Amino acid sequence: MTTAAAGSPRTYQVRTYGCQMNVHDSERISGLLEQAGYVRVAEADDNPDVVVFNTCAVRENADNRLYGNLGHLRPVKDRHPGMQIAVGGCLAQKDRGDILRKAPWVDVVFGTHNIGSLPVLLERARHNAAAEVEILESLDVFPSTLPTRRESTYAGWVSISVGCNNTCTFCIVPALRGKEKDRRPGDILSEVRALVDEGVLEVTLLGQNVNSYGVEFGDRYAFGKLLRACGEIDGLERVRFTSPHPKDFTDDVIAAMAETPNVCHSLHMPLQSGSDDVLKAMRRSYRSEKYLGIIEKVREAMPDAAITTDIIVGFPGETEADFQRTLDVVREARFSSAFTFQYSKRPGTPAATMDGQLPKQVVQERYERLIATVEEITWAENKRLVGEAVEVLVAVGEGRKDERTGRMSGRARDGRLVHFATGVAGANGQLGATGVAGANDQPGDAGSLAGRIRPGDIVHTTVTYAAPHHLNADGEPLSHRRTRAGDAAEAGRSPRTPGVLLGLPTIGAPAAAPAPTTGCAAH
Repeated sequence: MTTAAAGSPRTYQVRTYGCQMNVHDSERISGLLEQAGYVRVAEADDNPDVVVFNTCAVRENADNRLYGNLGHLRPVKDRHPGMQIAVGGCLAQKDRGDILRKAPWVDVVFGTHNIGSLPVLLERARHNAAAEVEILESLDVFPSTLPTRRESTYAGWVSISVGCNNTCTFCIVPALRGKEKDRRPGDILSEVRALVDEGVLEVTLLGQNVNSYGVEFGDRYAFGKLLRACGEIDGLERVRFTSPHPKDFTDDVIAAMAETPNVCHSLHMPLQSGSDDVLKAMRRSYRSEKYLGIIEKVREAMPDAAITTDIIVGFPGETEADFQRTLDVVREARFSSAFTFQYSKRPGTPAATMDGQLPKQVVQERYERLIATVEEITWAENKRLVGEAVEVLVAVGEGRKDERTGRMSGRARDGRLVHFATGVAGANGQLGATGVAGANDQPGDAGSLAGRIRPGDIVHTTVTYAAPHHLNADGEPLSHRRTRAGDAAEAGRSPRTPGVLLGLPTIGAPAAAPAPTTGCAAH
């Protein structure tokens, strides 16, 4: 194997672990590399010139997964002269020089605060034939000023802040992402408008703690105002946000959600534990009564709201009574979904040295009981929607069995996953030609919508079956609306939001100048 031929661009691949923030950071990494002249490797090609690992450090298995994958890449790199491996993200910020000690074939290590340095570090490592490690202790450039290669034509992540001012005893994120830094509202709205100008229908506002947004410039109501401002952007059909913190959740945000038509009635609000004693040990600064009170207010304002959460089982010192209180809160809250985790000891966090670390078998048994309780509730909540009409934003990769079942998949406005048929299935299980096209659908050879619905289009359909984690709609769609996001998906075009790069090296042939666009080009 050889490197890219002389004069041809070097190829890259980004592998992402972790949360939505990491996914969005990977979009920025891709944008940086492409502006520097790299080209994303074709899916069928498993030998890129540059592999970038964007890592998570929240759970112990993230370490094992990274070093396992680095080990698998070593012989590939030995057979591929000139190949480079870079490790960034939270685990790189935490482990720093240890990465090179454990995997000396890595070329670049960069942290959470200096994503923008990656092209320079790659070129410097290549020129000097030596590894480069650069970890900054504080934010150098706000990441959203960097160029971004968006993965979706229809939905976009928009960071409103980075870092976190909380001190949860189980969480290493504040140590790796730093103190909260807020973007100015005008910059955020400019980025949202730029995405909408490219056809994006849905944005998710991102932050480690979105509803503390504004703390840096002294406006505790800034997040609610930001939601209302998003409601004034023409063409923006859905607004989501993640994740809020119960201690900062205020009534004005509930009002903004209920009164702004394009803000979805879905709320992801981490619980972590239903036990007040465990919450105190976690340093979560709210108690179960306050948490349930917020949910009650949300449902009073938005009876159709779907509420999801995060729960940790087996925190140090958790008793059976503590765990039972968590189950009680789960039953009372009636979550539509829950991300459940077994406590994972993370070096550098206060919880790692606490007394009362629980045996693995105790944690596993409680975890299984929690899963059973959550699924019982989510299934019951989903069954209530059978017979209801839902609006689905058609997505890519949500339904792993879609090709076999003849369905497509997407998300309802409340965030639930919906698998839907594009017509009526015949006796052989194949879709017939009796689907109903909406007023905005393009005419086809037959009535069925099969083959004419694209990712990014909007479909209205009726729920016919409910499972704990998804809904099925196996009848005829009620309508289909073609969108600019669907046009972009059909054309294979993904949104790009360019930033400002000064003096960064480029690789290979220079990129073609972008076509003129409307809206804000820099954010």
